[in-house]
Amino acid sequence: MDEIFARNVLYWGDEAQKIIASSHIAVFGLGGVGGFCAEALARSGVGELTLVDFDKVSKSNINRQIIALNSTVGMYKTELFEIRLRDINPDIKLHLINDFYLEDFDFSGINYTADAIDTMRSKVNLLVKCLENNVRVISSMGAGNRINPEKLYISDISEIHDKKAPFVSNIIYQLKKKGITSGITVVTSDEKPFVQEKISEIENIRTQSGEVVQFNKIIPSSTPFVASCAGIFMASKIINDLIGR
Repeated sequence: MDEIFARNVLYWGDEAQKIIASSHIAVFGLGGVGGFCAEALARSGVGELTLVDFDKVSKSNINRQIIALNSTVGMYKTELFEIRLRDINPDIKLHLINDFYLEDFDFSGINYTADAIDTMRSKVNLLVKCLENNVRVISSMGAGNRINPEKLYISDISEIHDKKAPFVSNIIYQLKKKGITSGITVVTSDEKPFVQEKISEIENIRTQSGEVVQFNKIIPSSTPFVASCAGIFMASKIINDLIGR
């Protein structure tokens, strides 16, 4: 393992690498953002990851998701990441939750949460639970409908420059109703969102417990550039916070 992470150690040192190796990060959503975040965390040497995603790879994922290939269409994302991340670090501890996120997640032992959920109700619930459990969290808000990764930035949710983008404004509104206006770190964008055609569909998800969750899903445009960079931004922020940089 020393050789795998030797270049990391050359930058942040042995003690920081030990902190990273002893950390447990939860990643919710393994799409374009969460997938790149999970991989960067594994390549940083994070010792334990909990990965949460109910979905299988589809052909529409291939343009931007790191485990999405023609050969992996129809396979569960959690299982694909298990293979991939163990190939990066054979000693990594992985906990796979192949399910839709609901409110009964156990945050015991989690040092940091990466929120890459793209459904509003689940996203809001997760952020509220992180605050209630005093778990540090970074949330992706603004990777869809954009093309320019140079417009991404990290801030507290209270300091987002443009709160009028529909997805961001809805999240802020729902959190404000629960009395939350700050204390959540976000990766967001100054770029004005754009999509050629507004498409929505009703999606029904059956959880592992048998519950059916129905929601109206807005299909965003999504390029190969922004989601991946947002995921890297998230992982970088997590690692820097863990080692106190």
